[in-house]
Amino acid sequence: MKFISILLALLSGTLLWLGWPTYGFAGLLLIAFVPLLLSEKRIRSSSAKRKAGHVFLHSYLTFFIWNIATTYWLYFSTPFGMWFAVLVNAALMSLVFLGYHLLARRATQGAALTFLACLWISFEYMHLKWDFSWPWLNLGNGFSESTSWIQWYEYTGAFGGSLWIWLVNIFVFLSVLGFRESAPISKRKFIIKRVAVLLSLIIIPISISQIVVFELPSLPKGGGTEVIIVQPNIDPYYQKYDTTNDSIVKLIMRLVQPKMDRFTDLIITPETVFADNVRLSQLEQLEYDRSVNQMRAALYDYPDLYYLGGISIAEIFTDTTRITSQTNVARDGRTLYNDYNSAIFFTATDSLQVYHKSKLVVGVENFPYKNILQPILGDAMLDLGGTVATKTTQKERSVFQIKNQVKVAPIICYESVYGAYVTDYVRNGAQFLAIITNDAWWGNTQGHQQHLSIAKLRAIENRRWIARSANTGISAIIDDQGNILDSLEYNTEGVIKGTVYPKTQVTFYSTHGDYIARVASLMCLLVLLFSVFRRGKLKRK
Repeated sequence: MKFISILLALLSGTLLWLGWPTYGFAGLLLIAFVPLLLSEKRIRSSSAKRKAGHVFLHSYLTFFIWNIATTYWLYFSTPFGMWFAVLVNAALMSLVFLGYHLLARRATQGAALTFLACLWISFEYMHLKWDFSWPWLNLGNGFSESTSWIQWYEYTGAFGGSLWIWLVNIFVFLSVLGFRESAPISKRKFIIKRVAVLLSLIIIPISISQIVVFELPSLPKGGGTEVIIVQPNIDPYYQKYDTTNDSIVKLIMRLVQPKMDRFTDLIITPETVFADNVRLSQLEQLEYDRSVNQMRAALYDYPDLYYLGGISIAEIFTDTTRITSQTNVARDGRTLYNDYNSAIFFTATDSLQVYHKSKLVVGVENFPYKNILQPILGDAMLDLGGTVATKTTQKERSVFQIKNQVKVAPIICYESVYGAYVTDYVRNGAQFLAIITNDAWWGNTQGHQQHLSIAKLRAIENRRWIARSANTGISAIIDDQGNILDSLEYNTEGVIKGTVYPKTQVTFYSTHGDYIARVASLMCLLVLLFSVFRRGKLKRK
């Protein structure tokens, strides 16, 4: 029995891996948890001692395979960070499954499975909120290469996909159990009924997706925003931080000048394209930075042409009253500085606007629970991928306005993984999304492909076009249905000139955010309390 349970756990891990984008078939996710559920059922029904330990180890095997096979590429940026993410995330997933096992031993199967689905979604929600945030493997992301199936994300967000996966998996699992228990004479009818329901659970959401697309308004004639997306293709390990900002201005203009004309509205360049830290004593001084003004001068003949791109900023000071939890101390022990990963926006003549990246990469750009862990670990959580400082963030989601009142969201890299976070830009008036990123840390692996793929979900959820500028690729234009209309291959220098279409309608998801996760968290608590109370009542009887 132990060998079969291990095989079932291995099968679940393999199905999750083979169902994951960008190489997998998402349909496998709809049955991927069934073998693991059967493995847990076998252990729970056995006479084995320490059942909880067996369940944890078997589920850990499943989730370790899934994590390592789909996010191994983190190793190319940070070996420690990869192992930390894989081992800890697999452990957290296993704890969720262990919680289901413990409740299933005391409650009805239906209550336990409801608890499992709600607890898992609550876990995914936590991964969007806490300091060790890592929502890359949230189940709803698994349909990012099957966008024709999930156009209803504009109502549910990616958590709708997580819920769909659990509903189908639970139904298949209960069907397998029911088939075993049904009388031989009725097995055929049982199979026919269950297959019919299963097909409905799969076909109905996909059909709704087609209906949603059919009812989308057609694109207006004209009125689009013409963008030039720059992909400079600078190696972050050997070139990026040894290249002066003056050289970057020349590179950008060499690439965009052949494409610029009086109809061009916006030039978009990648995250931290100006990587040579601009050192300031006050952020307001950025207006007078040499590289900024060189870009202004280069755009002088195009007064209505806007520039949006990434920049590294260090705000240096000694005034202790300006210290925040994100302030860094230099090696001399006296100099203080705030380190920013920012987006800047300007024309040749307008005032400069700035937005600071506020969803940070764990360990690379922030120190999780710094006040608690830094006295214990020192700087062990930093220096994992190109920086040794905690980045400083801002509270609000800024939007930038170009001519004709069109507003664009400056989304920086990792921020595009957070669905409800992106809706904040839309609620602040963003009519299309600009994602600026540097995915070169991971080399030519699944990392940059998955990151691009996840961006499609943000387009669907908010019904917003996306212009994506990536340092080494993949840069792209994505429409409001998640279709990639134009792109530049990885490790290619060049530009994309194209049109995005600003939209003003606000979707149900943009308005209400991750309501499914909030409801699931409440249901998780109610099911747990009901099961505990009911068991206590039965004991008293």
